[in-house]
Amino acid sequence: MIDKNAPSSYPPAAWRLVVDGEADGATNMAVDEAILSAVIDGASPPTLRFFAWSPPCLSLGRNQPLADVDGQACAAAGVDVVRRPTGGRAILHADELTYSVALLQIDPRAAGDVLTSYRCLSVGLLAGLRRLGLEVAHSAGKRKAPVDPSAVCFEVPSNYEITVGGRKLVGSAQWRVRGGLLQHGTLPLQGDITRVVTYLTFSEAERLAQRRALRARATTLENALARQVPFAEAAQAMTDGFAQALNVTLVPGALTAHEDALASDLRRERYASHAWTARV
Repeated sequence: MIDKNAPSSYPPAAWRLVVDGEADGATNMAVDEAILSAVIDGASPPTLRFFAWSPPCLSLGRNQPLADVDGQACAAAGVDVVRRPTGGRAILHADELTYSVALLQIDPRAAGDVLTSYRCLSVGLLAGLRRLGLEVAHSAGKRKAPVDPSAVCFEVPSNYEITVGGRKLVGSAQWRVRGGLLQHGTLPLQGDITRVVTYLTFSEAERLAQRRALRARATTLENALARQVPFAEAAQAMTDGFAQALNVTLVPGALTAHEDALASDLRRERYASHAWTARV
């Protein structure tokens, strides 16, 4: 395992840094997959991307039932619904910094099984959050999945997700395909961490219990630091953390014309398609 204080243990590498503004859920997921495809094909370098969401969006894990979603509540509040290419449970994307990393599995930063590579990449997140002044840690190692897992992603920290004061702060998920790896995740900057419960099919009693659980087990950056952190400040801290911890030079860039075209196709044919959203 790579020591967080010894980034030179990794060979130096150059990655592209893409800092995007807000986009709808289907566009954001299409862009992530388009970048991964270009990296796999050798058309683009490994890429670290930061982005935001507008309008707010409820994202489902790749194999999470659409029946978990309260469609009427989402429509009434103007909340989009999208299905991620990665696994996990539902996340409400609002007032947050989202990151994604796309690279080849042969990269030493992606070596090993999912948990090993997840932990290695998460060291960049830890370093970034420490630059903001937080005492953060990986959550405890392997734990048995609950018999009846919640529909809510932030309800319980998973293996090697990032916590502060024992409460989950960063949730991530990973997808491996054709020798490539996409890991993306969310850092809630501010707002009510329990809002997601409103848009899921719980009874009122279940909603109350879920809200209580979320308040006890998850938090936002604002709550952890007792101040609001703008998107740009959080993105810069995380950029510096990834660069230091993973020994990478991050070169600012943008999507290529090929990636833009592929993202447009993926958005239309998959992520904005009801057939994809309703696949489970």
